[in-house]
Amino acid sequence: MGSLSLSSVGLTMVCAPVMGESVDQVVEEMHKAKAQGADVVEVRLDCIKQFQAHQDLEIILKSKPLPVIIVYRPKCEGGLYEGDETARLEALRSALKLGADYVDFELKVAAELMSKQNKLHCGGTKVIVSCFLDGVTPSKEELSNLATHMKATGADIIKIVTSASNITELARLFHLLSYSQMPVVAYAVGERGLISQLLSPKFGSTLVYGSIEGMAVPGLPTLESLRKVYKVEHINSDTTVFGLISKPVGHSKGPILHNPTIRHMNFNGLYVPMFVDNLKEFFEVYSTPDFAGFSVGFPYKEAVIQFCDEVHPLAQTIGAVNTIVRRPSDGKLIGYNTDCEASVTAMEDALQECQCINGEKSLVSPLAGKEFVLVGAGGAGRALAFGAKTRGARIIIFDIDFERAKMLAHAVSGEARPFGDLPYFQPEKGSILANATPIGMHPNKDRIPVSEVPYLK
Repeated sequence: MGSLSLSSVGLTMVCAPVMGESVDQVVEEMHKAKAQGADVVEVRLDCIKQFQAHQDLEIILKSKPLPVIIVYRPKCEGGLYEGDETARLEALRSALKLGADYVDFELKVAAELMSKQNKLHCGGTKVIVSCFLDGVTPSKEELSNLATHMKATGADIIKIVTSASNITELARLFHLLSYSQMPVVAYAVGERGLISQLLSPKFGSTLVYGSIEGMAVPGLPTLESLRKVYKVEHINSDTTVFGLISKPVGHSKGPILHNPTIRHMNFNGLYVPMFVDNLKEFFEVYSTPDFAGFSVGFPYKEAVIQFCDEVHPLAQTIGAVNTIVRRPSDGKLIGYNTDCEASVTAMEDALQECQCINGEKSLVSPLAGKEFVLVGAGGAGRALAFGAKTRGARIIIFDIDFERAKMLAHAVSGEARPFGDLPYFQPEKGSILANATPIGMHPNKDRIPVSEVPYLK
């Protein structure tokens, strides 16, 4: 099969890691990757047990349904191989001779081979020179110098992988991608590095990685989500970024909901999950018009207010913001609260008590006069409490922080109860329970704050 070129700057291809433990598994996974939308696969030879270099490589390369990157990563570079280094390099040379589309050499190896005037290239095979950086991501200048050093090895493509501990470090990788004069792959591993994959086409990465269904890799989106949810083939330098600021964030269904809507409106935008540890640092780093707006999730709905330049009166009254818009005219961040009305109207619809009289919807909310039991007095809880108050509900609040529960109860003319009393609380018939705590979040999605709930369903 002819090679699909990855050597054009600005062309981003979808790559699937293939980590089968046998040659048969590798071949099977390559075909799965193609069926799920991969343009190229990265075959990890160090994952194959009892690997026989020449024999196994021949089978893999003859059976490939799409272009292949051959990687044989030693343990010191984040891989699994612990054997003889000479044998490892010989396997990589075999891949070159057998006509692999791409062969990956670590920077240290590539530099040593160049110093001994050994050729990295063979035939039409492209060479990727890679470098894995543990610890804090280097500065923009240091990354630029590293890229120059890697380019000097004669690489066709350079690949830099970091283990970022903060989402703000990814901006340095985006800068490197944006200003590179040669094909570059740059991303961070782990959950905090997810947007380094999702946004890589915007900044010009040569590859974006996605995992095969059922073979999840931490920090990687699935091939299916890249193709169906994020539509990576449509992302470009003009794509506007919207994101969910939360911690954790992997459970969010926001991208599944918002990205189709953005495309339906023919707007060149993308909604991505953002694992944020420090709000101040985040807003300082991602301050350009490209990052045009944010949803705000747990645990930041209250704390984020101080980073807004302006706050809508309703959000100010509630004391929580769940939506931030960067005003195009001056770049100021404007905070809103849409949780309040959205959550209350959703409950009203679910209660199915709004009956039409003479063709008109009843003006009386089904929440009016109801006992509304709220568990959690944080940002989401505050929105629910103020919303329920506007509908005339009688509000009872439980929170692990009793003082916080009392403050919210006072603000909405409700009643606060100690959190420890919740298991013994006897609700009225038809009471409504609203859970605004982390209990029930992924992965324990079936949990609720009480064991059995005799509330209206």
